[in-house]
Amino acid sequence: MPTSRVSLLRWQFDLTWSLFEYHLDRLNEADTLWQPAKTCWTVHRSEDGHWLPDWSEEELDPVPVPTIAWITWHIGWWWSVTIDHMRQRTPRERTEVTWPGGAASTVEWLRDLSAEWVDVLDGLVDEDLDAGATFPWQVGTDLTVGHTLAWLNTELAKNVSEIGQLRLVRAAA
Repeated sequence: MPTSRVSLLRWQFDLTWSLFEYHLDRLNEADTLWQPAKTCWTVHRSEDGHWLPDWSEEELDPVPVPTIAWITWHIGWWWSVTIDHMRQRTPRERTEVTWPGGAASTVEWLRDLSAEWVDVLDGLVDEDLDAGATFPWQVGTDLTVGHTLAWLNTELAKNVSEIGQLRLVRAAA
């Protein structure tokens, strides 16, 4: 029996997530804010207690090396907005998504997003993948919900490998 496209994309997500769990289980406070380079993007506590990410609307040269805190905020941002689009909710603005602070609360946040994403995936059938996508593409492209799912899996795999590499480099240092 052939595998459905949704099942294949779900399998790919589950594989990537299992690789992420390896790092989430080992993530500690010192890992999250460790700055691996002089030119670095991280998160900073604001006067009202929220953790806000470094950000620039322009491409920087050199590109700052992100901390694990920044990468986990980044995952939370794009994942929250993707879920908003998939649930047909008004998408949050980047500035509305803050880093929860600390390793334990960040891991909980990411696991909650994963559970919500699995709920989205479990509600899809192959025909849903052919619908036009509203994120992360510009409206009017020929890209579909299937493309969005494939993009999310790829973006997550990239971010997981970045976090894993930072953890390993910090541990080796």
